[in-house]
Amino acid sequence: QGARAMAAGGRGWFRALALGVSFLKCLLIPAYYSTDFEVHRNWLAITHSLPLSQWYFEATSEWTLDYPPFFAWFEYALSHIAKYFDPQMLVVENLNYASSATIFFQRLSVILTDALFIYAVHECCRCINGKRAAKDILEKPTFILAVLLLWNFGLLIVDHIHFQYNGFLFGLMLLSVARLCQKRYLEGALLFAVLLHFKHIYIYVAPAYGIYLLRSYCFTANNADGSVKWRSFSLLHVTLLGLIVCLVSALSLGPFLVLGQLPQVISRLFPFKRGLCHAYWAPNFWALYNAMDKALTILGLKCNFLDGTKIPKASMTGGLVQEFQHTVLPSVTPLATLICTFIAILPSVFCLWFKPQGPRGFLQCLVLCALSSFMFGWHVHEKAILLAILPLSLLSIQRAKDAGIYLILATTGHFSLFPLLFTPPELPIKILLMLLFTVYSFSSLKSLFRREKPLLNWLETIYLIQLVPLEIFCEIVFPLTPWKQHFPFVPLLLTSVYCALGITYAWLKLYVSVLTERTSVRQKAE
Repeated sequence: QGARAMAAGGRGWFRALALGVSFLKCLLIPAYYSTDFEVHRNWLAITHSLPLSQWYFEATSEWTLDYPPFFAWFEYALSHIAKYFDPQMLVVENLNYASSATIFFQRLSVILTDALFIYAVHECCRCINGKRAAKDILEKPTFILAVLLLWNFGLLIVDHIHFQYNGFLFGLMLLSVARLCQKRYLEGALLFAVLLHFKHIYIYVAPAYGIYLLRSYCFTANNADGSVKWRSFSLLHVTLLGLIVCLVSALSLGPFLVLGQLPQVISRLFPFKRGLCHAYWAPNFWALYNAMDKALTILGLKCNFLDGTKIPKASMTGGLVQEFQHTVLPSVTPLATLICTFIAILPSVFCLWFKPQGPRGFLQCLVLCALSSFMFGWHVHEKAILLAILPLSLLSIQRAKDAGIYLILATTGHFSLFPLLFTPPELPIKILLMLLFTVYSFSSLKSLFRREKPLLNWLETIYLIQLVPLEIFCEIVFPLTPWKQHFPFVPLLLTSVYCALGITYAWLKLYVSVLTERTSVRQKAE
């Protein structure tokens, strides 16, 4: 049905969307880029100039190689094209090298590798059923989904201004999701296994993949009440999945295992010494926890409950530092965050097993795993919110309830990325792109579900509207005040804490929706 729906509307509109966003990406080539640009340039140099045995030991730059081996090989492949643009970018000692040819090549490499993301979005659109037929192509669920994914504001600014390769990686993830929805389970498992060895952050959603494959592929039938039929367990299917995981892992980690460097690789991938929070607090539970500790510290000093001489100055004036030491509340360890994350993920995994809802249930679990890990993980980056926003796009066009949650999460999550672009020339760009994407998201989803109740209640609407005065204060008012000299971290703190409230609310609302949802009993074919 999804394929017929796309065919009915023609493929021209999808090509137009893809070419349009690619043209916009080209216009952003001269824009500001972050230190991530130098990170990837350095990785190009390391993989091109040094033997394999030195890749995970090289430390000339502070931006050492800390992605899994498949991404290192990806950089190695790119480096053999990069040498035709400017061979100097491949010299390890050329720190912070950024010639015009280097900038052009790295920007172009992100745009071209996004072809995989475009293909993955096309495949996801094919998975959408045609229940909500519309005469106008602009109101078709497939068209709306394509825009929400291809023109996603967060992906545009993080990859094509700030600089990263998330589009290529999300392409692998969405393609694996599409294959699972198409019941091509082995292809989906293979793509996800490959993805894990490109960037290990996707291990956050691995529980959703593992349980869904076990429930839908390893057990081949259900009972009449929807519970699993234990006798339908397929040893062959489990063996095939195990072989895929083992072969991909062997291909990725095998060379380093032979070299005796596996512990070094693991230590680079999981640097627990970095501290609980990133230098710019991700808008999650720990941002609220840190803010509460600061508030209690101030209150304790005012009431003389705390000795000001024993409180480190950085904890009160340093702002968003990585090694954040809590003054009043207990300090958090990596093990504590792991336990919190495990507890937060557990209900969604149980629902996927005991209340199977097919591909939609899998997507719900995937989003909840991503959000739970974002909420309670160790040293979470603010950009990780995209791991929940993008798959939630697929749910948003299917039910009004999910559309409302998407609007809250996407608007708040995208706004929380604003501080990544802090240079004046990018201010109008980020505001304009955010406005365009947000207005389209609201208008298209409202039109899609116009026969149902409003997507947001009055309290949710007020919360989102307050993002406007918050941005005005942070960008215009605060720089004009004397606070800027003494408390430069205040705009970041306000943004992180306010957005953390919205993201926490969306996480809880999605959980309530999943836990209270009735099971749709469908007998699986024997």
